[in-house]
Amino acid sequence: MCRWAAYSGAPIFLEEIISRPGHSLIHQSHCATQCHTAINADGFGVAWYGDRPDPGLYRDVMPAWSDPNLRSLTAQVKSGLFLAHVRASTGTATSRNNCHPFVHGVWSFMHNGQVGGYEKFRRDADMMIPDHLYPHRKGATDSEALFLAAIAEGLDADPRGALERASARFIRLAREKGALPWLRMTAALSDGRRLYAVRYATDEAAPSLYYRWSASRQGMAVVSEPLEADEGGWTEVPAAAFCTFEGEAVKVEPFLPCRLASAA
Repeated sequence: MCRWAAYSGAPIFLEEIISRPGHSLIHQSHCATQCHTAINADGFGVAWYGDRPDPGLYRDVMPAWSDPNLRSLTAQVKSGLFLAHVRASTGTATSRNNCHPFVHGVWSFMHNGQVGGYEKFRRDADMMIPDHLYPHRKGATDSEALFLAAIAEGLDADPRGALERASARFIRLAREKGALPWLRMTAALSDGRRLYAVRYATDEAAPSLYYRWSASRQGMAVVSEPLEADEGGWTEVPAAAFCTFEGEAVKVEPFLPCRLASAA
C-alpha cells in the first residue's frame, strides 16, 4: 500500500514533511513500518498551493528516494497547504498519470488503499464519470476514478457527502463484480482552503492515519505514519471517520458509505 503526508498551516518548506524528519515520507518510501509492504517505489507526487487558487503539481515514476529534483524542489518551495504521496501499485501500471495526487480545478486528492477486484469492473467505474469530467481521466487507477466520481457527486458543496456517495458506488460494484476487501482507504483532499482526510474500510483493516499539531511550525501534519519514531502528540484517526482540519481545530465526523451502498 502507499504512504502519504499532508500539511496545513503557516507556510513551511516542503522538506519539513517530505524529506527532513527521521521518518519522513521519503524514508517511508523504502522503510514503511505500518503497511503490508515496506517499499513504495512506483512513483511519487506533490501538490501544493501558493498564490494562485489551483495547485501546483509535480509527479514522476522514479522512487522518491532516488530523484534529486524532488529534494531540490522540497528544499526551495514553501507552502501553507500541500499533499505528498509515494506509490505502491495495486495492479495498474507505473506511469506518471497513475501517480498521486490527482488534481482538478482547485481540488487535489490522494489515496492509499484498494477497491477489491477493480480490474473486473474498471469499465463500469469509468462509466460513473460524467461526460464533462471524462476528459480529465488521464490514468487508469481506481483512485483517480473515485476522485472524479466524488467531484460529480458534489465535492465543491459537500466534501464528506460527495466522497461518501462515490465510495458507496464503488462498494456496490465491488460486491457485484469484484472481490474482498470491497474498499480500504485513507485519503486526503483539499480545495486550497481546508484540508480533509478520511479513514475507512469495509473490513477491520483500515490503513493507518495520524495527525499532529505543531506549535513550533504552527501547522497540522496528517500522515500515514508518524514522522519521528520517538515523537509524541500524534493522534490516530479512528476508522470510519472523516476529518476537517482548520488551523489547530479538527472536526471528526462519521464516514459510512456502506450504509448508502446497502440502501441502494
